[in-house]
Amino acid sequence: MLTEIRELFLDEPPPMHLLLLADPSRKLVEEYLGSGTCFVAVGDNRMIGVCVLLQKGPELIEIMNIAVDEQYHGRGIGRQLTEHAIGHAREQGYKMIEIGTGNSGIGQLALYQKCGFRITGVDRDFFTRNYSEAIYENGIQCQDMIRLSQSLD
Repeated sequence: MLTEIRELFLDEPPPMHLLLLADPSRKLVEEYLGSGTCFVAVGDNRMIGVCVLLQKGPELIEIMNIAVDEQYHGRGIGRQLTEHAIGHAREQGYKMIEIGTGNSGIGQLALYQKCGFRITGVDRDFFTRNYSEAIYENGIQCQDMIRLSQSLD
C-alpha cells in the first residue's frame, strides 16, 4: 500500500487526475503547482494521494488540493499527507498554516480538526463564486467556505 510521501520531482508530470479531484479548476491547479510545493503519496508503484503547499506570506503557508485516490479512501493517507505538510511547514520556519475546506465533507473537516486545525473564519466570496452546495459543521449549515488554521509555535 503506502510506501512513501515525497516531494514531486521537477521532471515528473503532476498527478492531475488527483489534483482535479480537490479543485475542478485546471487553471487554478496549474497556478498552485507553478508557485507551490507538491507532495505525493506513493503506493502500489503509483501516485495515490497529493497535496500542495502554497506560501501566502512570510510566516503563513496554506495546504491546497489534498486528494486521495478513491480506491484508498479510509486508509489514513489524507491524514498522513496533512501531517507531512504540517511537518514540512514547521521545518521551513512558518508560524501559521491554514487550509480552506472548499466543498469538503464532514469527514474531511474532522480529519483537519484531528490534525490540529481550528475554524478561523469563512470566505463568502470564494464560496459564492465557486460552489453551490452548503457545508455543514457540527450540524450547522454554512453557506461559505470554511477556513481553518493552526499555529506552528
